[in-house]
Formats: sequence, C-alpha cells, structure tokens
Amino acid sequence: MKRVILTDGGMGQELVRRSQSEPTPLWSARVLIDEPDLVRDLHAEFIRAGARIITINTYSATPERLAREGAEDLFKPLQKRGIELARQACEQAGEATIAGCLSPLFGSYAPALSISYQETLDIYRRIVAEQADGVDLFLCETMASADEARAAVTAAAESGKPVWVSWTLADHGRSRLRSGEAIGTAASALDGLAVAARLVNCCRPEAIAAALPELIDLGGPVGAYANGFTSTEALKHGGTVDVLHARHDLGPDAYADQAIGWVEAGADIVGGCCEVGPPHIAALRDRLEQAGYEISGVLHA
Repeated sequence: MKRVILTDGGMGQELVRRSQSEPTPLWSARVLIDEPDLVRDLHAEFIRAGARIITINTYSATPERLAREGAEDLFKPLQKRGIELARQACEQAGEATIAGCLSPLFGSYAPALSISYQETLDIYRRIVAEQADGVDLFLCETMASADEARAAVTAAAESGKPVWVSWTLADHGRSRLRSGEAIGTAASALDGLAVAARLVNCCRPEAIAAALPELIDLGGPVGAYANGFTSTEALKHGGTVDVLHARHDLGPDAYADQAIGWVEAGADIVGGCCEVGPPHIAALRDRLEQAGYEISGVLHA
C-alpha cells in the first residue's frame, strides 16, 4: 500500500474571508494578533479534514514585508504566535506534523524583487532561528527562483530539521519557475544540501501536471499543492489579495481529481495552496482512502 502525505490547504485567502478586517499587504499576519482564534480554528479544521501536516501562519511575517509596513518590531512576536496557534490546533483537533514556513521575503511570484544572495541568506537565518525550536520540519515554499530557494534551504538545513523545498511555476505550462529557470536548474542549485522532498506549489493545477514528470525524474520524494486562482497577474508588490479571484471549476471534487492524478503519476505529498480550503482537503482525503492509499504525516523510505 502506497503511503501519501496529505498536507493542509491555503491559510491566507481563507483567513481573509473569515476575518472582520479589510485585507492588508501583510495578508494573514495581522490576524495572528488581532484574531488568533481564526488561525487556530482554521488549522484545526484542516487537521479534522485529514491533513497530517500543517504549516505555521507566518507566510507574510518576513522582516522585509513587516519593515515595508512599519511593523518590523512584530517579527519575533508573530513567529512565536504562529507556532503557538499551530500547537494549540494540534491539541484541539489531533496530532499533526508542524512545518515551519520560509516564504518569499518580499512577496509571491516576484523573482525580480531580490537583494544579494548573502543578505537573503542572513534574513532566512533570522527566520529559522525563531522557528526552529517549535517546528518539526521546514517548508521553503513558493520559491520563484533558484537562488531564492538555495538561500532558504541553506538556512533551514542548518537547523538540523528535515527540509522540503517547493518551487512556484509559471502558469504557461512549460515547466519553468516564475524566474524562467528550468526545474532541473533549480534542483542543481541545491546540490550538496540536505533536501528531504521537492515540491511545486501555488500555481495552476495544469502547470503542476505538466511539470510533475520532470520533478519525479530528479528522484526522491516529490509533491504538489496548487492554487485555485484564475490568475496571479493582478497582484503587485505591496498589493492586497482581494485583487485575485478564485476559479469556479476547482471545487473540492474537481481539485481532488487533479491531486489524485498527481499521486497516480508518482507524487508522494499532496495538499492545497491559496483558495484550497478544508472541504477540498476532506474530499482529497476521501479519494485517497477510496483508492487504497494510506495517509501519513511523515516520509517513509
């Protein structure tokens, strides 16, 4: 029986829908302080839906984003609160592996927004230092370029925790990162680093299906978790997520169809990103179980 790791779905868009506040450029970070129950309860819903891995809700709480909004003093408190709420959700809803979050420093889908490699590495090291004691593994997610991923993975690997790297793909379906680099090029940039799994995320399901064979050819555990946006073009640097729109053809059953296809093609890890909520994860859990897969929260050799 093949074991498949089922992760959670997207936190940010779902929290925007549930929050009483207007969206801000800090996306879901502000609710960690203003509406923490929303974060804890959403984590718990994903666990009850079948997720065996949840990622702390600190995606937008990078030093760079916080400094841009004049809130850099919130960096450490937000990292701590994100871990606390994930742990509370596990106590409330059941056991789950907690993943730390190393996200793009300036914003998603923007490989041109960068600083030097060393500066990037130093900032990721700051984030790792705040998260390492409270998480079980590190997820370097939505990496839009080879250098961005290399810096994040280097910092995460220094913690001694397992490291997953997940690149975000251009939506044109030609197996390229949003930087234009090939998946193989991005993977080669990580040579010598301990990477427990390679994934792709926060792009169209169709882009994932096109790229998955190349990802699988790299060897080792692989995974995927798509978004449900019609397009990401409208999101600009410093913008808010309310400019993005959800597809109407990716409800829970349709999304499960896509993700089961990835598993059948060889993916070991599946879940969801933006616009993929607890009902989607529950539908995917049911489909995996019906197909005879064992749902797990850890990688197995």
